[in-house]
Amino acid sequence: MATFFSFFTKNQSLIYKVFLYLISTVLVIYLLPKGGKFKYDFQKGKPWQDENLYAPFNFTIKKDKATLEQQEEDIRASAIPYFDHNSSISDEAAQNFVALFESNFVDSLYRTPKRVAQNLGVSILNSCYTVGVIDEVNAFNSDKLIYLKSGNEVREILYSQLFQKEKLSQTISTRVQLINAKDIEGLLQQLLTRSLVPNVSYNARLTNTSIESDINNINPNRGIIEKGERIIAKGEMVEGDKFQILNSLQARYESDVWSQKNYYWVVLGYSILVSLVFIMLFLFLNKYRRAIFRDNTKVSFIFFNVIFMVFATTMVVKYDATYIYVIPLCILPIVLKSFFDARLGLFVHVLTLLLLGFIVPHSFEFLFLQIIAGIVTILTVSELSKRANLFISVGQITLIYIIGYFAFFIIQEGNIETIEWKNFAYFILCGLITLFAFPLIYIYEKVFGLVSEVSLLELSNTNSKLLKELSNKAPGTFHHSLNVANLSEAAANEIGADAMLVRVGALYHDVGKLVNASHFTENQLNSVNVLNELAPRESAKIIIDHVIRGIEIARKYKLPDRVIDFIRTHHGTSLVYYFYKKEEELNGEAMESDFRYPGPKPFSKETAILMMADSVEAASKSLKEPTSTKIDAFVENIINKQMEQGQFINANITFKEIETIKKVLKKKLYNIYHLRVEYPE
Repeated sequence: MATFFSFFTKNQSLIYKVFLYLISTVLVIYLLPKGGKFKYDFQKGKPWQDENLYAPFNFTIKKDKATLEQQEEDIRASAIPYFDHNSSISDEAAQNFVALFESNFVDSLYRTPKRVAQNLGVSILNSCYTVGVIDEVNAFNSDKLIYLKSGNEVREILYSQLFQKEKLSQTISTRVQLINAKDIEGLLQQLLTRSLVPNVSYNARLTNTSIESDINNINPNRGIIEKGERIIAKGEMVEGDKFQILNSLQARYESDVWSQKNYYWVVLGYSILVSLVFIMLFLFLNKYRRAIFRDNTKVSFIFFNVIFMVFATTMVVKYDATYIYVIPLCILPIVLKSFFDARLGLFVHVLTLLLLGFIVPHSFEFLFLQIIAGIVTILTVSELSKRANLFISVGQITLIYIIGYFAFFIIQEGNIETIEWKNFAYFILCGLITLFAFPLIYIYEKVFGLVSEVSLLELSNTNSKLLKELSNKAPGTFHHSLNVANLSEAAANEIGADAMLVRVGALYHDVGKLVNASHFTENQLNSVNVLNELAPRESAKIIIDHVIRGIEIARKYKLPDRVIDFIRTHHGTSLVYYFYKKEEELNGEAMESDFRYPGPKPFSKETAILMMADSVEAASKSLKEPTSTKIDAFVENIINKQMEQGQFINANITFKEIETIKKVLKKKLYNIYHLRVEYPE
């Protein structure tokens, strides 16, 4: 058991990566579509590149989308609507009319006899209800055939056979003229209008149900291809009927392959391909990005983004594959470039697209557009700390999408007459969603503890709370930090290191001097050095402790770990030489461990640059009458000593880069200490 725990402890990072690899592979395989992959690749409007293709089995030819949509439209146009008929309303209407007539008819006011008038009214009412009365506005033609449903009985009639309530006045006028009873027309008009109640209404639910049933019964097939029948010959153009037959074969093939019989073989194939993609990612990180490979948090972050993009694409394809270009896949290289570098961003983007090739339709077109868009993203997105840059880059990405899609459409269709302009709106929407990269970067910083260019820009603001406090309580240290930041940034730019990161690290590297600021010479207002009054060992402890104090202050102000690394390593394991020699002079001997910084040594180009710039800038204050010769020897001496002590042994920095840094530091010091003309008093 002890051996097991020892093995687990020593290899926990590797075990975690294996676990992450397995989980990622399983998740991606689970998200992949449950179907085989057609072994032939073809595109509409292009010649068939393979040998003559014969039907491997009997299969039906599927109707194309346009045909199915037209049939659906025809069904909707020719559908017979349903109307509900209530037969009891006509009797109630007659009774209401008689009651109203008895209470409103006065014999002395009318020439026409009462019984004649009443019978005429009832007759008109009954004639209206012969078929049914409707009082709705419907867009049906008069010769439109409809279904009239009364209880369980349904009969066919013409829509014109229904009595429109608005025609009541005309009907009354015609009938009273026939019996020369114009004197009662007004009374009948009033009473019949109140009595006539519609007894027919449009049944939208039953009509729509009938239409949907007919649509569902549409036969999606239009013919059969027999086994052994030639489908297409080599060199023949893939278009029209040939294209539809190939699509039908592909659909049948992919649905048949993913069967219970072949399930495990297909899963095995997917497992191998997905595994290869993730192995390539691990190999790339191990060979070219060792620092990232060793950091499990960063590796997890990269894998999370890959799986998230696969998940988002899968969900969109399942919902409606026409929306695949709304997915902002270019967010992936933007985010990875912001946190890491352009090369890693593009590499991960391409690997992710290889996985998505199993999911999306028209994979060649999709991969081509997305790879080009990813390259444009990497080339154009720079300095995300400047907000305008992301907007400009997103505009260029969207333009590339539109141009690429337009070109593909021309190749496939040979014209632009049937182009779907709404797809351009999808690309614009994709661009707008890509702008979400800004808040997404912020979220990732908080969740994974990473640092982006945007955060570095905020930290470099000298009006931030911590730097403001440093400038007030330790003005000399603050001025020293600004000088070191300028030197470090210039050196980083020259060798291709992260200039913004090293500048921020330089600004905060000495914040530990806020504690006992007056003990450090740069903050003393007179020539009296407080540390000279103390024992050398005690003085050295105060100086060494500014590193520990700096880490504590940085954690209190929640500075990112990448910035704290500069505080931790800017003196490496060097010796506080002045007080070490003083201890030797006083006591004859001195313990190096009492005068040496705890480390660790710099472990990146950026932290190594800061150590050089910090030492050179601090020591340059002791130069008297500096000349170019003195400055050259001075810089060479300091950095060579650091190299002899092995301070840069853990940093991935070359001798050539160190020499370049020396030249930059010398040049900057020349500019600082250049000779000036003496002005007369």
